[in-house]
Amino acid sequence: MKKEMLKSRNGYEIPCLHTLTGNERKAVLVIHGFGSSKGSPTAMMLTEALPQQGIGTLAFDFPAHGDSPVDGLKLTIENCLDDLASAEARIRELAPDAEIGYFGSSFGAYTVLNYLAERQPAGRKAFLRSAAVEMPKLFRHKTEAEQRQLEEEGYVIVDRDYLRPLKLTQAFFDDLDAHDVFRLYRAGLADLAMVHGSEDETASPEAARRFAKEFGARLVMIPGGDHSLSHPGMPEEVLRLAAEFFK
Repeated sequence: MKKEMLKSRNGYEIPCLHTLTGNERKAVLVIHGFGSSKGSPTAMMLTEALPQQGIGTLAFDFPAHGDSPVDGLKLTIENCLDDLASAEARIRELAPDAEIGYFGSSFGAYTVLNYLAERQPAGRKAFLRSAAVEMPKLFRHKTEAEQRQLEEEGYVIVDRDYLRPLKLTQAFFDDLDAHDVFRLYRAGLADLAMVHGSEDETASPEAARRFAKEFGARLVMIPGGDHSLSHPGMPEEVLRLAAEFFK
């Protein structure tokens, strides 16, 4: 596994990890969830297992996440989409013949859907784990203290067991509202597969079912599964489904 710092389109560096040798016929961009990183358990599981099946991987950190050198002032949806494009371009450099796919978790899945809808993606296959298809709703109900800090300082510090506390600005919240995947996404943009826990306490299972039905995604609902799909046997099932999908 190789570590690199990619140059973003917005003046900062993007930490990434990849397993690419240049000979791959397939490569998967691994896009982490909100408050997580390129080194999440799911990302590490994929970067260890997929290359054994001839599938290269590249994972990167969003602004203000993981080893990113910038804070939440750079955390916007457009910057996240730009960084995804930079990571995709790096795959093109390292493995020019590889067919590109996307594995997105939660906020990463939401970002992938926006990327497919708004940019010119090189890939046409996306696997969505615990997809936060209603991401804009998740931050609309702020505490009184959060709302007061937002009004007085222009940002709020949020820590919901994240790897590092996140500085979230009003511009970020407005950005979320402007990127509603139910409004922006269009059926047929990509081959979509979804896996979701029936007891997901963060990303609504009902919203996942509605999205899959509306846009023709294949959805596997895991009984008793939480948002992280971390119960015994569930990570292995996610890996099995993803490997089958990308093969």
